[in-house]
Amino acid sequence: MTDVTFLLGGARSGKSLRGLELSDQTPKTFVATAEPLDAEMHERISLHQAERGPEWGLVEAPLEICDVIAGHRQGTLLIDCLTLWLNNLMYRERDVEAECERLIHALSASQAKIVLVSNEVGLSIAPENALARRFRDAQGRLNQQVAAVADRVEFIAAGLPVVLKG
Repeated sequence: MTDVTFLLGGARSGKSLRGLELSDQTPKTFVATAEPLDAEMHERISLHQAERGPEWGLVEAPLEICDVIAGHRQGTLLIDCLTLWLNNLMYRERDVEAECERLIHALSASQAKIVLVSNEVGLSIAPENALARRFRDAQGRLNQQVAAVADRVEFIAAGLPVVLKG
């Protein structure tokens, strides 16, 4: 039986904090998809680490979150975030469609409690360049696929969760 919660929202909407709140089963493992490629990203990662506290384990998985899900047996996985994961896949020219299918399969097969965080990027104006439009479209498709298999979906706005499913 799966226990998948999917949290969507805009930048700085409170998604990550909501994910921490919902991660109540121990052991707790934070699956980080961000890569510290510059000073600003180092700072963001440090702030996230401070929010979590010492009771959290950490797995850094900028690309291989499917393997992490498949190997997880107990407690909670908090995957933050699918938007950076998708960015990493596209940047490395991986087969995005195949990787997203792998993710959906891993989520469907898992028996663990999983909380996933993702940005809703389709609420703004259309991007002006082809790469940004391709990313926006891929993110929208990924969000739809994850929402379809999730047991619970929440949209977070101004720190407030709105239940969309479950």
